Parts: sequence; structure tokens; C-alpha cells
Amino acid sequence: MSAAAAIVIFATAYVLIASERIHRTAVALGGAALMLLLHITDAEKAFFSEESGVDWNVVFLLLGMMVIVSSLRQTGVFEYVAIWAAKRARGRPYRLMVMLVLITAVASALLDNVTTVLLIAPVTFLVCERLALNPVPYLIAEVMASNIGGTATLVGDPPNIIIASRGNLAFNDFLVHLAPLVVLLMAVFCLLCRWLFRSAFRYDPELAAEVMELEEREAITDRRLLVQGLAVLGVVVVAFVLHPVLHYEPSVVALLGAGLLVAATKVTTEQALEEVEWPTLVFFMGLFVMVGGLVETGVIGNVAESAVEATEGRLAFASMLLLWASAGLSAIVDNIPYVATMSPIVAELVENAGPDGQVLWWSLALGADLGGNATAIGASANVVVLGIAARNGHPISFWHFTKYGVVVTLITVALCVPYLWLRYL
Repeated sequence: MSAAAAIVIFATAYVLIASERIHRTAVALGGAALMLLLHITDAEKAFFSEESGVDWNVVFLLLGMMVIVSSLRQTGVFEYVAIWAAKRARGRPYRLMVMLVLITAVASALLDNVTTVLLIAPVTFLVCERLALNPVPYLIAEVMASNIGGTATLVGDPPNIIIASRGNLAFNDFLVHLAPLVVLLMAVFCLLCRWLFRSAFRYDPELAAEVMELEEREAITDRRLLVQGLAVLGVVVVAFVLHPVLHYEPSVVALLGAGLLVAATKVTTEQALEEVEWPTLVFFMGLFVMVGGLVETGVIGNVAESAVEATEGRLAFASMLLLWASAGLSAIVDNIPYVATMSPIVAELVENAGPDGQVLWWSLALGADLGGNATAIGASANVVVLGIAARNGHPISFWHFTKYGVVVTLITVALCVPYLWLRYL
């Protein structure tokens, strides 16, 4: 009964989020409340369990980075980058999109994808305003690029950290096995953008000429704060990359950086908290509790085990099934709790398969990371960008995002099949 109730609550919430008749934060809170009210989960599991509770690392990572971004906004650095990017693209919309997409992908491999979209979104709004472009296609392309680029490294996407911990994989393992494929996927994605967003590429020679005459250095309004902010951001980035050595969670690093900026600079508490997307943070909390209900009642585990039983020891079949099943499920539920549930099962499969079984880890990572592009709630970065877009007067509907996301996911996951087959199977 508990499992059935959890499925009904989650499915109803998903439909309401997709219909957008009720704000997604209200739906997530309502769904979480029902999970607790019906004892499908409880306070201990919802707030403190690593497997089925709120992932506070994600929540506080977002909070810390939002504070850092808010502080940097006071310096004019985003205006600087926006003018610089527009001038390098010579005002050409498609060139601009490719530039922003590649910057996002590279940054997402070094940072995590959520941090990257928090930094790139303000730039996107500014440059699109300068060139009278609709920012929505650019935001959608960037968040998808962040999910693709984040697949390349251990720190790029939160599920990769879980996989690395369970599979005893190092930073270089992800770089060697996944980065070459990600380069190919990004090349294909840039070509896809030309087709998917073709209606958005309207070139205005007059506006382009005006942008070319701008001097980006004049956009900087507070050089001292800029130096301080970039120094803190640089330390935070280095700490993210050195996570396997320092053993500080990204959330802790982000909060320390945010606290240092507020304490050591002239940025006030009000200014620091100005850009925090509180509805987005609360939405994540509610979503984690709802997904936790599915985990606690064994729904996700049963689906995963059924998929494993269907493979019957066939490594190639198991790899392909894991790739596509992970992509499909990560489109519906957040990929973090999904990977947390699947990783023990995959670890057992890898152990039974011997040295060749490591391909299953890459199948899980690729499916979960790339599958997050399929829908508006498939990955944390998607939800963050939708929140920022709505706050800036450019709301992106669930279906508007998903009609592009499904195409990108199908193509990128399909390209993973020959890569995994030829290299490992």
C-alpha cells in the first residue's frame, strides 16, 4: 500500500508540475507533506538519511554559490563578459550561442554544472538584451551543455561523485574514459543547436555595430570587490577540483567562500542574499522528500533490480540496458537519488563481471548524466535555470524545455552506444 501511495503522489505531482497550473514549489511541498502525513517516510529519513532524504549538500552548494554570484554581480563583471562575448561573436547569434555553450561545457567539467549555470545565466541575459535576442533558447542550450560537459569529470555532475565513491574511481578515470566521448557529443550538440534553435538566430547589423563600439572595461564598477570576489571564486574552484585530496564537500567549500566574501568585503547581507533563488531551493527539498518516498518503499530499487535480473549475466546487454534505463529514469526523477540507489547494484554486477565489468559504471554515468537533459526536472541545473529565467521575466515552461530535451537526450545517448560497444564490448 505504501509503495502504491508513493507512486500515486509522485505521479500526480509530476503531472501538476508538467501542467504548470500550480507553481512547482507548491506542488513539491504538497507532495512532500503527503509523504510524511501518510508515514511513507518520516522526519528521520526525510531530513537525515543519505539515501532517501533531502540532499543538503546540493541545497547548501546552491545557496553558497548563489551568494558568491550575487556578490560578484555588484562589480559589473557579468556586463564585462557579456560585452566581450558579443564582440568576439561579432554580434552573430549562432556564433554567440556556440561560444556560450562551449564556455559552459568546459566550466561544467571543472566546476559542477549547477555552479556553472549560476555564473553563465546573468551573462546570457545581459548579452541577449544588448542584441535584442530572446534569452530562452540560449539558456536551454547552456543548461544542456552543462549536463553534457559535466559528464566528463568526477566533479562535473553530482552523480559522478557517488559513482566514484562506490566504484573506487579516481578523477583521471573519468577523464580518460568519458572526456573523449564528451568532446564528440559537444561537437554534435553545437550542430544540433543550429537546427533546434534556428528561429532564434536573428541578426541585427545595427545592434551588432553598436556592441562592437562598446568598451567592456568600462562595465567594471568596483575593481577592489572584483579582485576579492574572483580570488574567492578561484579558491572555491580549486577546492572543488581537489575534493579527492582535501575531502571537503563542495557544499562546505561554497558556504566557506560565501561567508568569507560577506565577512571580508563591503557586500552587505541584504546584497549577498538578493540573488538567492529561495523557491528553487525549497522545490529541491520537496522533490528530494518525494523521491525519497519512492526509495523507502522500494519502488526505484525494484525497478533497478528487475532490470538487472533481465540481463542474466550478459555484459553487453547489461551495459546497454543500464545506459537506456538510466537515461529514461533520470528524465523522470532527479539523477542523484537514482544513482545512489543503483550504485550498490552496479557494484555487485561489476564485481561478478571481473575487469571488463567497469563498463557498467560508465553506462550508469552516461545514462544518468545525459538523461537529465530530457525534462525540466531531470537534473538540478535544469531546475536552477528555470527558476532564474522566471525571476528575470522569461519563464520557460516544462514542455517548452522538454521538446528540445528529448531530442538532445535521444541523440546523445544513441551516440554512446557505439562508443561503449567499440571501446569496451
